[in-house]
Amino acid sequence: MESTLSRRARHRRFRLLGMVVGGVAAAVLTGLLGAWIYAPAVGWGVAALVYNVWVWFTIAPMDNVRTAAHAQAEDPGRRTSDLLILLAALGSLGAVVLVMVGSSHVAGTGRFLLALLALGCTAMSWLLVHTLFTLRYAELFYAREEPDGIGFNQAALPQYTDVAYMAFSVGMTYQVSDTNITTREMRSAVLRHSLLAFVFGTGILATTINLVVSLAQ
Repeated sequence: MESTLSRRARHRRFRLLGMVVGGVAAAVLTGLLGAWIYAPAVGWGVAALVYNVWVWFTIAPMDNVRTAAHAQAEDPGRRTSDLLILLAALGSLGAVVLVMVGSSHVAGTGRFLLALLALGCTAMSWLLVHTLFTLRYAELFYAREEPDGIGFNQAALPQYTDVAYMAFSVGMTYQVSDTNITTREMRSAVLRHSLLAFVFGTGILATTINLVVSLAQ
């Protein structure tokens, strides 16, 4: 068991390292090309893309047995790293504001590309938040001796894609659909998720409007 936990902790560190390296490289390259004001947005967009692809490449193929084992693994650093990533995602909205302000001084194709960058960065943060909560919901569900917290209306225990169905339902509608929340701890997580989803949903709406305006000019 110890070797399994060590492998998972190492895998998490590699994922975070890949995220940081990809983001920093993209930000520095953007700055060297003469656009330091846009470097934070580009860097975060790439970092979030690396994280999202890495996580989904890992968990999407898992069946319910592998999902349970993965979700039950005790990784002391996971909560801290997830919190830091969430804070960075919220901070990325500031980088998006910089891009939108900068785009007001640019015309034509340049303005359209900057609006597209703002939308892409916000969308990557939005996807990252729901990915983190997919992992969190699975962790909460399988934390009990008898898995509980979400009623999936099926005989088989859920796999990550089942949990993602609920997470993205909350992310897009701020409510659950045909799944029932049955524990207080899970409701608390859903509430936090809904509030964050609203923030990023508003950000996506604002950047989409900015993109449409840039197309009209």
